[in-house]
Amino acid sequence: MEAVIERLTTTEAAIAAGVSVPQINRIIDEKILPEDLYSTSPTRSFRTDAALLIAFYFETAEWLTTNARLETIRNARAHCSTWEEWKDCTVGEHYLTIRFSDLWKAVDERLHRLSDARRMVVEDPEILSGTPVIRGTRIPVHDVAAQVEAGVPIKEILETYPRLSAEQVELASVYSKAVPQRGRPRRLSIPGTKPISITKKRLRGSL
Repeated sequence: MEAVIERLTTTEAAIAAGVSVPQINRIIDEKILPEDLYSTSPTRSFRTDAALLIAFYFETAEWLTTNARLETIRNARAHCSTWEEWKDCTVGEHYLTIRFSDLWKAVDERLHRLSDARRMVVEDPEILSGTPVIRGTRIPVHDVAAQVEAGVPIKEILETYPRLSAEQVELASVYSKAVPQRGRPRRLSIPGTKPISITKKRLRGSL
């Protein structure tokens, strides 16, 4: 069985691995992982299994030295190559045994959430000039995500957008983190209210 997503952008890799984007960029800038796990041309992207190894590298930093983590990754890759093999991958180092199963489950779950978020959003030139919207609606996905990030309770968001489900609201937040909105902050369009601008300053003050 192959992973649900084959290639990941830096923001998607951060979500899948459960780390920050700067940590993702460190992987490439400091050449922490083997170069076949990522690409820098035309843009930075990662193989799916890289997300698992990135998660392992950062999550075990408190217990294993850098050399021990890198050696474990090298040994694990010698035995595990497909996404399904990583599910039960186990590496024994002297008195230490590393099992990737629990970490695999966590990463795989986040990958499925990413995939669901991708499928939920559509960009159609005939709908709001191609603005990413939640499928079957004219609701901009980043508008919904902005409310989530501003700390608005999901119950209130659903009252504002009665056509949406709690699942769609949560996936909107996932999508927005995976595909950040570009350019100048746009005015947030909320039905029945006057348009308001969402800025980084405003978001920080609302948290």
